Amino acid sequence: MLSRKMIHNIYYVYILAAGVLWGMIALFFNHLSDLGLDRFQIMLLRVGIAAICLGIYIAITNRELFKIDLRDWWMFFGTGICSLMFFNYCYFTCIAMVSVSVAAVLLYTAPMMVMVMSIILFKEKFTAKKGIVVLMTFAGCVLVTGLSSGSSIGAAGILVGLGAGFGYALYSIFSTYALRKYHSITITFYTFVLAALGTLPLSHVTELVPMLGNPSVILNGIGLGVFACMFPYLLYTRGLTGVVASHASVMATVEPVVATIIGVVVFHEVMTISKVAGIILILAGIVVLNVNQPKPLPKNSIIR
Repeated sequence: MLSRKMIHNIYYVYILAAGVLWGMIALFFNHLSDLGLDRFQIMLLRVGIAAICLGIYIAITNRELFKIDLRDWWMFFGTGICSLMFFNYCYFTCIAMVSVSVAAVLLYTAPMMVMVMSIILFKEKFTAKKGIVVLMTFAGCVLVTGLSSGSSIGAAGILVGLGAGFGYALYSIFSTYALRKYHSITITFYTFVLAALGTLPLSHVTELVPMLGNPSVILNGIGLGVFACMFPYLLYTRGLTGVVASHASVMATVEPVVATIIGVVVFHEVMTISKVAGIILILAGIVVLNVNQPKPLPKNSIIR
């Protein structure tokens, strides 16, 4: 039988694993982009395939997981539309307006937002250590993405980028509410379904359908939908049953670390001193967050 401490540590592993898998997005995204798909078509493919695969899994294993109370629609609207769809829309728009590095840094204002919202909504205590860790990981993201080298950013680009961070943060918030009543698999499934429905009008489906005849599109779509969407969201949502939202959002910043390593190893990007420093800062922040961390599970914890 697992001890309480071991169970607590497993939830942290779930969060870190989710961040690692999210960091692999570029492996599939770049290939699909080269094949002619635009960002919204790729997003639809990602969440659509994730919804179909997870739906098949639920249908085979436990159809009870499909059941939800219609009065709780706002929770899934929050995770699917307000978070997943909204932050992707803002993120991709920010990339088009400024650059990938600027968009990535603004996206990772999310842990700060989660911390503030968690203090207000869930009565989490603010500590000096939490504040220091958030600043460490944010500074690490700045260094990893190269924004520290200088970039011209307009007010509109900043606003849209902060919108991406806000949308990203909302997943932890709405999921924390939903986990009080629903299984993590149920939450993840309806998140994908609503995100897919919301993305559909933006995706030029009539142009996307003929592309699905290309085996490379299907294979990379499955990779993006299963390994860089379904699995990490399942892991992250599961992790939230045992890790408070503010800690989870910080630990997920391992994503840009993995993305940077993949960029160097697979796409032959240059590993600069600033990137190395950023990676060290992010990893150090995660370690500091968990040093002498008390082990009781949060009130929303559901052990299944």
